[in-house]
Amino acid sequence: MWREVSPFKLKTTSALLCTSSIQGDSICNGTHSSKKALLSDPQLFEAQFDELVTELSERDLSDPALADALSRLREVLVYNSPGGKRNRGLSVIGSLRELLPPTELTQETVQRALVVGWCIELLQAFFLVADDMMDGSVTRRGQPCWYKKDGIGLDAINDSFLLEATIYRLLRRHCREQPYYVHLLELFTETTFQTELGQALDLMTAPLVAASMYMAGIESEEEHNNAKHILLEMGEFFQIQDDYLDCYGDPAVTGKIGTDIQDNKCSWLVVTALEIMTAEQRAELEACYAQHDDACVEQVKALFNTLQMPALYHKYEEESYQRLQKLIACHAQNLPHSVFLNFAKKIYKRNK
Repeated sequence: MWREVSPFKLKTTSALLCTSSIQGDSICNGTHSSKKALLSDPQLFEAQFDELVTELSERDLSDPALADALSRLREVLVYNSPGGKRNRGLSVIGSLRELLPPTELTQETVQRALVVGWCIELLQAFFLVADDMMDGSVTRRGQPCWYKKDGIGLDAINDSFLLEATIYRLLRRHCREQPYYVHLLELFTETTFQTELGQALDLMTAPLVAASMYMAGIESEEEHNNAKHILLEMGEFFQIQDDYLDCYGDPAVTGKIGTDIQDNKCSWLVVTALEIMTAEQRAELEACYAQHDDACVEQVKALFNTLQMPALYHKYEEESYQRLQKLIACHAQNLPHSVFLNFAKKIYKRNK
């Protein structure tokens, strides 16, 4: 009953001449002109997306026979890629700023980091479009799931493939001449494979830090393994946090309606509840779990409340944060602690 297997979001602009960090501090790359306006990393990131959409849907292919297909690609990109928290994509440039001195953050380096960041967002979008169809989800990021839009339906399957394909087109165009190009390809393909196996390698952490490390010239297997020790703890907590928010999050804040109970998901909540409930409570759970019935869903939530699942979750959250601090002290001796602490600030205590 509890088994759930799921296979699962160029022209250089003058704005890149001087940038500011994700925290808002101004950082110039050595080609700053006092006449150029400062833009924050989120502003640069948004501007880069517009450039990439234009590149992919207008400049990349010019065959008139592809006009309709390219128009559909633009629609798929614009609807499914923005709208999230953008933590994944922004953390590439944010981490790179921690790993490289400002003098090495050239205009081209910053731009490539923004592109790689959007590739990670596109990978997430690819997973989410497919995942929403498999789960029968209704909303995503505060709007109808892509497949739920009029006229889309199962065509969303091919659209998810389009999102994935754009990743490698962008990496080839912007990073092919870089020494870390093959590392990025391996990173994206391995992350896709592991996620499709259902191993829940979360995109919030390991892939984007690894990408930043490769872009900073850090290729040591030992250093990447050290980072992985820390990020696996963070990724596990992020997944458990998602499970908790699916049940207890406010849809007006999270942008989606949780369906883990109806969909028979093997979430942290139900697994933990099974470990502490009585035989009578288990019988009640088995009668109501995985039922697409509002009364059953409310009964399961009431049972979770009786078992004090919110309190157990917050206790786990605090314990996870303490484990993370120890892992950073142990494994990040040659890496800036701020790379990992910045991630922790984004995910711990989050509500969406």
